[in-house]
Amino acid sequence: MAIQQSQQKTERFIALDALRGLALALMILVNTPGSWSHVYPSLLHAEWHGFTFADIVFPMFLFAVGAAMAFSMASMSPSVAAWQKIIKRTLLLFACGLLLHWFPFTGSITELRIPGVLQRIALCYGIAAVLVLYLRPRQLWLASVVLVGCYWLLLLLFASGQPYALAGNAVQRFDLWLLGPAHLYQGFGVAFDPEGLLSTLPAVSSVLIGYWVAQQLRSMQKLTSVYWLLCFGLSFTILGLLWHLLWPINKALWTGSYVAFSSGLILLLLAGMVWLLDVQQKNWLQPLVVYGSNPLFIYMLSWLWAVAASQLIRFSFAGQTTSLYQFGFDSLATLLPAKLASLVFALLHVLLFWLLSYWLYQRRIFIKL
Repeated sequence: MAIQQSQQKTERFIALDALRGLALALMILVNTPGSWSHVYPSLLHAEWHGFTFADIVFPMFLFAVGAAMAFSMASMSPSVAAWQKIIKRTLLLFACGLLLHWFPFTGSITELRIPGVLQRIALCYGIAAVLVLYLRPRQLWLASVVLVGCYWLLLLLFASGQPYALAGNAVQRFDLWLLGPAHLYQGFGVAFDPEGLLSTLPAVSSVLIGYWVAQQLRSMQKLTSVYWLLCFGLSFTILGLLWHLLWPINKALWTGSYVAFSSGLILLLLAGMVWLLDVQQKNWLQPLVVYGSNPLFIYMLSWLWAVAASQLIRFSFAGQTTSLYQFGFDSLATLLPAKLASLVFALLHVLLFWLLSYWLYQRRIFIKL
């Protein structure tokens, strides 16, 4: 991880930078409620099939990864140096994800969860980067369709029972065979990981869509791009809803209908952001640009802080031992209804890490792998 102190501003599509900042802010909002027992339903992921507000966050992040690749890989060509850069970044991202899961380093490594958010981002980046390196734009479209189609086929062929059920789906079976139950997410009541290795295949398509969109925007007039985004956004959204009839929208399985539907919503959102930032040249969303300037560092720090505040920073209060995290929520809950207190707690974390982002941004400090 390197700290770069920049003196020049790189010319970029402002709305894409704001989208990345929005994805980070929403990820912190969704991941840091005051209490998981008191959360508004829209801020929780769908229990299985279906879609909630929270389900847009991760694909938005992957979309932003792909969009950034359209700039960072613009001059990159197949070479040993390119391969080294891709492999290095993939391994470092994956290692960062494992580090977050292991922190505070008190659990047994034999029960360390191996898949995860940063691990999926790492694998998606690595696969997508290699495809971008060797394929033309039209071929990338074909690769996206092939990845989703092959994944659909694998789900149908290798399930032990209903292909889209929690128990016995192909994603679970593959992870159990390769990693074992102890290294998987346990939050569904059984060993099943929503960032499973097999379901990474369609998630790569979310990255490639972001790359393709950014490539198109770079060559378009700004007003034209708004109509273009609206057209494709509506098309993807309708495709996802129709596809849902055959292949249910499901974030945990990252189904093809989920890829299409979430991508459509992201494009519609991006159209509005392009209109405000790049056409009307309003500065209303500038705080999101600031938030997106150090995404990996801020995401990791927010995770480490939440774990430290809930597990490591403990003290006695009113005759009971409590954590700083619990104390913060309880204090808000004495003034507000429980769910609202939980939301305010999360929003305060969003604000806290925006202030840190702003401090770094003002000093032109960007921490990258």
